[in-house]
Amino acid sequence: MTLQLDWERVDLPLADTFTISRGSTDVAENVVVRASVDDADHTDGSDGRGGGSGAGGAGAAGAVGVGAAAPSRHYGETAATVEAVLPDLEAAIADVDPFQTRAVEAACRTAVGGNPAARAAVSIAVHDFVAKRLDVPLYRYLGLDPEAAPNTSFTIGLDTTERIREKAAAAADAGYGILKVKLGGGRDRAVVDAVREGAPDAVLRVDANEAWSAKEAVRKTEWLAGHDAAVEFVEQPVPASDPEGLRYVYERSPLPIAVDESCIDPTDVPQVADRADIVTCKLMKCGGVQAARDLFAAARAHEMETMLGCMVESSAAIAAGAHLAPLCDHVDLDGSLLLADDPYDGPVQAGGAIALGEEPGTGAGRN
Repeated sequence: MTLQLDWERVDLPLADTFTISRGSTDVAENVVVRASVDDADHTDGSDGRGGGSGAGGAGAAGAVGVGAAAPSRHYGETAATVEAVLPDLEAAIADVDPFQTRAVEAACRTAVGGNPAARAAVSIAVHDFVAKRLDVPLYRYLGLDPEAAPNTSFTIGLDTTERIREKAAAAADAGYGILKVKLGGGRDRAVVDAVREGAPDAVLRVDANEAWSAKEAVRKTEWLAGHDAAVEFVEQPVPASDPEGLRYVYERSPLPIAVDESCIDPTDVPQVADRADIVTCKLMKCGGVQAARDLFAAARAHEMETMLGCMVESSAAIAAGAHLAPLCDHVDLDGSLLLADDPYDGPVQAGGAIALGEEPGTGAGRN
């Protein structure tokens, strides 16, 4: 049984320009990865390559697993770097038993070291393949309860005050009860006020994306806690390069502090355990499904809450995260919902519900 990969780069236009404190984007570059095997068990004449996400059925010889990379320049990756390392990843896993998913991720990590989005794409595709061959949903393969998945938040990016108000109102009308509000653009009070005007009943989460100094962050958390905005927590208030500033904020903030850029993979959890309440995990940061499970376990061991996040991704990537959602306290898996047109169906629904059904694999079917 020889694992094989094929891949293609896809440009995914966003429904609206998405802006955070670091910049704006109109198009998300993803790389779709498909995993299959070439073995002696084929009974359908298929060579196992290509074909989208189709074949299910117990032991289906033609099963093809689908995943995707959503690389971030902030972490040193682009679609081009993903494509550049995928041949090395394919060579590294060619003779690994795909059902040994930890061994697959370990082989990828040894082969390329960094490149977590590329490794995550392979991990997702292999997990999807394995679950399809076993004819079970991924959550069942992972031993998780689909009913335990929290609803996802929906992100309101930086924009004009009027557009922020309109976006918040539209999200509330669509049934999103939790809004993640991007701050750090110099108009934080006006942004929060506009969101609250547009969505008066929504729970808010605030994400500064490293934009504040430590003292500024303390002032902002004090204001947010005293505001009638009902802010649940504040994510990544200071730069990841300032761990002592993060500690300063954590020790003085009246609101819980979540870390994203400060916690990349499981090995980072002990370094943030004494300066944050919540760890944000993203498959595109940590490098795969099993790595994410390790990060959640490390966070639990340090008595921290967990949030599962994402980049701007199609459901080819988001769907795998959705199957991990039952492990988390909070979910921010709205990347596919920000696209003008998601080329894949997935379990994350408009309104924020995560509907994990009985489809084999991740359930990310081609539209």
